[in-house]
Amino acid sequence: MQKRNTYTQIEDFLSDESFQSWILLKIDQDGWEEWTLESLQRAKLVEDARLLLLAMKVPESDLSTSDVQKALQNTWIKIEEKENEILFSKNAGTKFFKNYFLTGIAASLFFCLISIWYYKNYIPADNIVTYKELIAENSEGLVEQTNNSDNPQIITLSDGSSVLLQPNSKLSYPKIFTGNERKVYLSGEGFFEISKNPKKPFFVYANEIVTKVVGTSFRVKAYSDQPDVEVLVRTGKVKVKSNDLVANSNQEEVILLPNQALRFFRSDLKFNKITNITQDKELVQNVGNIEQLSFEFSDIPVSQIFETIEQAYLVKIDYPINKLKDCHLTTSLSDQPLPEKLKIVCKSISAETNFEMNGNQIIITSEGCN
Repeated sequence: MQKRNTYTQIEDFLSDESFQSWILLKIDQDGWEEWTLESLQRAKLVEDARLLLLAMKVPESDLSTSDVQKALQNTWIKIEEKENEILFSKNAGTKFFKNYFLTGIAASLFFCLISIWYYKNYIPADNIVTYKELIAENSEGLVEQTNNSDNPQIITLSDGSSVLLQPNSKLSYPKIFTGNERKVYLSGEGFFEISKNPKKPFFVYANEIVTKVVGTSFRVKAYSDQPDVEVLVRTGKVKVKSNDLVANSNQEEVILLPNQALRFFRSDLKFNKITNITQDKELVQNVGNIEQLSFEFSDIPVSQIFETIEQAYLVKIDYPINKLKDCHLTTSLSDQPLPEKLKIVCKSISAETNFEMNGNQIIITSEGCN
């Protein structure tokens, strides 16, 4: 468990199964409580992670309001008993720390109660569509990819489409797309680049909405514990509507063009179309490299093209630097998934240049440019 000594971000704790067991199941086999008490700074980070993890798990709770109140009351009794058992040190710093730790527990409980109240009272139960429900509607055998790491992960689908899956997110998809539609299911956030195929439209099911495309790039942000869903289009055209599973859905369809976005409010099933994303502070703040970088290259060194791809997808590209140092390319890669981008670059270098993808690691083999 020495790895946890290197944790500096909340996400580090959220992806740790031992930490999850401690917070959610009260199983502390690895001494998390004792480890936390060693540092005041560490305690603050742990409590923030605890609070967020509890909030993330709230929507799946089947507790009634009375059950929640009883649980809170019992927990407060335990906290008071624990507080009475603690023999406070005469050192002022130690006193402050122990009080701070108990305050952190209280803050977590308060936030948890507020979250449960919000989802039980503000968002009608008939409006909520869970990730499990979406998957259950699909009769195909699905592959599920979960990103428990701290960095985005690249997923390549059978049709050549690619998905940049963000941390704490998961995607379910068929191993091979069959029939006349391509369907995937998202919980969390992902940036999609879809291979063009007018005969087989591509659908992304996320919470209460369905996003339909033919060939385009766009981002969907749909966390189960958030009050809204966001769709932002980079290239192409996207159609968004309510899922058929939503009760009293009016099946309103919204069309989005490049640099347009949509915010879907889950509480009242309302769509807010944003035609100028630069005026929306939240959208601007969340825009990633892949949505900002240009993939239009005119007589640009291959090394610079690879660097742009690395920055956009947060991948590592290994290539023979000396053999390609004098290679320049002119090409447009704006509307292609990552595998297609790499294919175009490699074939532009030479017929013998190839690439291999292994997760977020890409290896280019080449004897030089034409």
